[in-house]
Amino acid sequence: MPLPRERTYTSEDYWNLPDDQRAELINGQLYDMAPPSRIHQKLVGELYRILKNHIIDHGGSCEVYPVPFAVNLNADDKTYVEPDISVICDPDKLTDRGCEGAPDMVIEIVSPSSRRMDYATKNTLYSEAGVREYWIVDPAKERVTIYHYEEDAAPMIALFDTPIQVGIYDDLVITMADLLK
Repeated sequence: MPLPRERTYTSEDYWNLPDDQRAELINGQLYDMAPPSRIHQKLVGELYRILKNHIIDHGGSCEVYPVPFAVNLNADDKTYVEPDISVICDPDKLTDRGCEGAPDMVIEIVSPSSRRMDYATKNTLYSEAGVREYWIVDPAKERVTIYHYEEDAAPMIALFDTPIQVGIYDDLVITMADLLK
């Protein structure tokens, strides 16, 4: 839920939030983030591990970061998101504060409180910012919605027991159901 709209917030407000408050700054508005569930955290950890190991095993140059990791999508002063998983292949986008610009791949794990944000608001943000691949992992519906923005605006939907080809890596396939065993 957004905080009361009293004004337009900036990166200064975002970076000065108390350490115990998690929020995202989207189009000048701060949105509180609810604490994640155990399944949410398990999926974040497993996806991070698989992507990180793939990069290491193949001598890749991309970097993968789990939440909390600040992403200033348009390198402006009004939008900082914290995707559950961010894969960045351009080292020039990485700073001490996070990522300045669009990651190559973003994965969001849907929580009851983030459903509309992940499927609508962030989908639009990521598409417009130049993210190449966006996965919306929905544990409640046991499905993954995958966008390959460079190829097509229409999503592909896969059930948790379906092997999913990672678009930015031709030789990596992930099956969500395997991550929850």
